Amino acid sequence: MRHVWGYIGALVVVCIWGSTFVSSKVLLDVGMRPADIFLVRFVIAYICMLVISHRRLFADNWHDEFVLFLLGIMGGSLYFLTENMALCHSYATNVSILVSTAPLLTALVCSIFYRSERMKGKQVIGSLIAFVGVILVVLNGQLVLHLNPLGDLLALSAALAWAFYSLFMRRIMGNYSMDFITRKIFAYGIISIVPYFLFVEPFSMTEAMLAKPVVIANLLFLSVIASNACYLLWNWVLKEVGVVHASNFIYLQSLVTMVVSTIVLDERITLMAIAGAVILILGMLRALK
Repeated sequence: MRHVWGYIGALVVVCIWGSTFVSSKVLLDVGMRPADIFLVRFVIAYICMLVISHRRLFADNWHDEFVLFLLGIMGGSLYFLTENMALCHSYATNVSILVSTAPLLTALVCSIFYRSERMKGKQVIGSLIAFVGVILVVLNGQLVLHLNPLGDLLALSAALAWAFYSLFMRRIMGNYSMDFITRKIFAYGIISIVPYFLFVEPFSMTEAMLAKPVVIANLLFLSVIASNACYLLWNWVLKEVGVVHASNFIYLQSLVTMVVSTIVLDERITLMAIAGAVILILGMLRALK
């Protein structure tokens, strides 16, 4: 029963995270930059976390504090920057497919350090089937991929960053409460993004943008729900069902994004995408056995 609740939690998180791509696109269309969205998102999420977790400032030792710092980078600033920078240098289709390798990379990285996290044969087959489904969903009737070495490398870097986020979380999640860990991730995500604003491009969000209700609504969704609540729940899911099993649910993100895009952005769904959705779900169910 414990694992059932963990799977339900993973499904809830992935459904919300799959919707964030559409929400972020809305903010980009009104002129916000990717780094600006990330900073505002994490600052609001951090403030919300302070309400429920504010007594403890630091970990028990500097080693654990450093791991928390790495979590803030891998699951925060580095992941979002590489993913969004990849979109600037490559096609969205390429980026979506390559970022979707995160579960496979997570399983590979964790299996190197933890024997208990190694996938069995049927789980490997299930993951590969699910990944094929992801490709069909993302392509959605378009059979041509345009390779761009820099953009594609950045997309793979984002997937690898998330894999190491899962690895570091595996190392520390049994030592501290989830609210403390999540708050520290937001804090170090904010701190590690500062050099980007100092040396690459300055923060550019204006008061005129904030005056728009659509901006406020999407920022609150991304920060309070997709960051604050979902990171807290996801970190708990990793502890409940294991890093590799939880990561398999990430395959569903592309499916959720497709459905939400159809509803909100009037994007079409092809037979290829529907077939991919069926294959994706079947593969994921096999990987979870």
